[in-house]
Amino acid sequence: MKGARPLDEENRALLEGLIGYAFTDKERLDRAITHSSTRPGKGVDYERLEFLGDRVLGLCVAELLFRTFREAKEGELSVRLNQLVSAESCAAVSDDLGLHRFIRTGADVKKLTGKAMLNVRADVVESLIAAIYLDGGLEAARGFILRNWEERAVRAEGARRDAKTELQEWAHAKFGVTPFYRVDERSGPDHDPRFTVTVEIPGVPPETGTDRSKRAAEQAAATKILEREGIWRKA
Repeated sequence: MKGARPLDEENRALLEGLIGYAFTDKERLDRAITHSSTRPGKGVDYERLEFLGDRVLGLCVAELLFRTFREAKEGELSVRLNQLVSAESCAAVSDDLGLHRFIRTGADVKKLTGKAMLNVRADVVESLIAAIYLDGGLEAARGFILRNWEERAVRAEGARRDAKTELQEWAHAKFGVTPFYRVDERSGPDHDPRFTVTVEIPGVPPETGTDRSKRAAEQAAATKILEREGIWRKA
């Protein structure tokens, strides 16, 4: 591999043990953990693999959700899918496997922190999925994904995230729009105010929420739509 030293046998065996797959084409594994900042040469970093891995991950997680949540409507499945294939979820898988020890980056990327480094960790997981898919086929890739996402999918069964975030993801996935929140009324004394807020999404009947803060009223309105549309089960 031009510009980046391949993994030695000991580290390759360790990495393959962590991901649960032994590669026939060892160069695919090297490419899957190589960031473009190492300047390895055209086509030998993980950027193209990341593109393919994202699609394979989406297919396998969608299949997992379809099989696991047999009563869930399309809206709920879409929200769950978006959550499970997000950069945050992929980075969490990377962290659980300890992949940061193997990612090869240039000096400038090694200095990155926060969201930027989160994206690198997530990208490597997607590139590994693609490398496994190309080397061993869909069943091998599905096996890796199920080992690392099945428990996450089931664990999310009763967990409710922030209602505004959930509603925004659903609206983006289904309609390509962002919910709009409007304050209709503020009443009560300063020490005990009441806010009434309406949330609107084009093509969907609006809902109204009332609470002691604008934020809480927005959450209440968002919750009503999520429950009405079958994305959340009523508490």
